Amino acid sequence: MSFTDSAQDMRDELVRLRHSLHATPELGLTLPRTQEKVLAALDGLPLEITTGTNLSSVTAVLRGGRPGPAVLLRGDMDALPVTERNDLPYISQIDGQMHACGHDLHTAMLAGSAHLLSARREELAGDVIFMFQPGEEGHEGARHMIEEGVLDAAGERPVAAYGMHVISSYLPSGLFASRPGPVMAAADVFRVTVKGRGGHGSSPHRALDPIQAGCEMVTALQSMVTRSFDVFDPVVVTVGSFHGGTVDNVIPDEAHFEATVRTFSKDTRAAVMRRLVEVVEGVAAAHGLAVEASFGMGYPVTVNDPAEAEFAGRTADELFGPGRFFVAPQPIMGSEDFSFVLEEVPGAFLFLGACPPDRDPATAPYNHSPEAVFDDSVLPDGAALYAALAFSRLASA
Repeated sequence: MSFTDSAQDMRDELVRLRHSLHATPELGLTLPRTQEKVLAALDGLPLEITTGTNLSSVTAVLRGGRPGPAVLLRGDMDALPVTERNDLPYISQIDGQMHACGHDLHTAMLAGSAHLLSARREELAGDVIFMFQPGEEGHEGARHMIEEGVLDAAGERPVAAYGMHVISSYLPSGLFASRPGPVMAAADVFRVTVKGRGGHGSSPHRALDPIQAGCEMVTALQSMVTRSFDVFDPVVVTVGSFHGGTVDNVIPDEAHFEATVRTFSKDTRAAVMRRLVEVVEGVAAAHGLAVEASFGMGYPVTVNDPAEAEFAGRTADELFGPGRFFVAPQPIMGSEDFSFVLEEVPGAFLFLGACPPDRDPATAPYNHSPEAVFDDSVLPDGAALYAALAFSRLASA
């Protein structure tokens, strides 16, 4: 029986697991209930299972019946601090927490692939590492798992690694997409404190207004991006937080803002950091204020190995037939901590459309929205592709 047929036979189990995870989302690196559900889903399989020391990770190794190298499959498990606004029978039961990015689907699909590959263990020409990862949403869970040894769990580093991400809009349900090279952006945080001199709002000439200067910095940053960087090596700088003052008629001493910075190359990443500091320091100097600027280094660029990206697309075509996979014409500005894995191991990251059939992908709420909804029907296909990627890649090693 093919992976697709076997996965369809598991559909109800995958849906139950996904709904159970969705109803009880957990945040960050500590996911005890999620970890417990994953362990229960893997119970009885011929896996070597270890759990994390400093995070609620699960690493499972399947030893193939034939000698060969190792391949890694990854699924993330954490939710977001979002209050769900949907009318679903399995809606989040935890106020202020929601699987708004589809990680519940990733976890269920990866658990399904463990069942599919375990059933064909004797045919497997090598080992498979199943990486159930917490803390993808800004907590660098992949990096923590690497530090705790996930890449060496099979005894040798994997020859390839694959990850997958569902999307609640843009892509029609069941359509896979990826591309060679950069597929998702690096994400860093730029933090600025503008230091002025407070005073009465009626007499701004007697003060040094950090709010006005900070606002000028925000607009100057946007101009700098469009005038300093090639549109074919794009940069995005978005100020998402700006705080200053307490009441309408008092000029404060300080104002603070933070921006997310998205880039696709190491050279541009370094250059934009330098230019951002130059801009805010220049504006501050022009107004006679001081400024403190710092960076929080986030996720690196997610870069697909060209050969592995081509292999993933070919495997999807062979599994589902032509028309279910397409090469994305450009990367997206979202970021992904699977990038830490791909810095160590060649591999590929794929997207899977999960927009419900009664919604228009062009207008449906996107990932991270409190109204995001994902189509359960993609679960078997996601599990089947995970399994096929590992099985076929080991067969070709």
